Amino acid sequence: MDKVGEHVTLDFLGVYENHSPEFYEKIFKKIADAAKVEIVNISKYVFTPQGVTLLCLLKESHMSFHTFPEKGIVSFDFFTCGTVSPSVSLDILKKELPHSSVIKKDFARDTIHHYRDIYSSEGIKKFYMVEEIIKDFKSEAGQHIEILKLKEFGNALFIDGEIQVAEKDEVLYSSTFVNSGLKLSKQNATAAIIGGGDGGVARECIKNNFNYVDWFELDKEVVDACQQYLPDVFKNIHKSNNVNCIWGDDELDAMIIFFGNNLSISLRSFFFNFSFSGAFSWTKVVE
Repeated sequence: MDKVGEHVTLDFLGVYENHSPEFYEKIFKKIADAAKVEIVNISKYVFTPQGVTLLCLLKESHMSFHTFPEKGIVSFDFFTCGTVSPSVSLDILKKELPHSSVIKKDFARDTIHHYRDIYSSEGIKKFYMVEEIIKDFKSEAGQHIEILKLKEFGNALFIDGEIQVAEKDEVLYSSTFVNSGLKLSKQNATAAIIGGGDGGVARECIKNNFNYVDWFELDKEVVDACQQYLPDVFKNIHKSNNVNCIWGDDELDAMIIFFGNNLSISLRSFFFNFSFSGAFSWTKVVE
């Protein structure tokens, strides 16, 4: 990661007074002294009937004010590549600018991508910190496939914007599928895997000494990407004589799977009906 600076935005609420440009210029100078940055020049524009915009050009980047007296809002931002954090402006502005409350947002200006989780909402937002976009393409099967290097979790597979597995914790995900089944039945002669293009579940089946595995996968390009970019997950299981890979263009119109009665009601039986050239769908069978 390469960091080039820090950026802070401050929105002061409850500021209805229409302060002059000179008022804000003095604040610029106080902040510049505290942050140890050098002012190059200050530009300003006065609106009619009220409001001002001021831009303070720095050798280390910029500061700006934009005021909305009619809404009681003064917006300030400060970006600097200097050694002192732009957050030093907060205490100065609190003293100089009477207000009811302030909204502060900090940004590191660096090479990290913020990848929004698809389950984020307007009330709760979640982002993955992405150090590198390794692969980004749409497969012939119509899926948007991304291999991203995450700051905390290593290389990860995303399909249609949703994370599937990541190197750091994938083994917990894949081993749970296999081990939960083995707790219900110790028989491990054969198994069928539907999907699982990252290869983790197939790997766990081989690890648990299954003699033969049929692996049905819609999109071979997912498997190819994981084989290349998530090798610790994939472990070259496609080369195992115990694994029979059946790709999306094979002729298979329907598959019906009924689980034993020893499973929970929520997992007891499902009906799978799909075309390998199209989309998967499933409907729970009510007993």
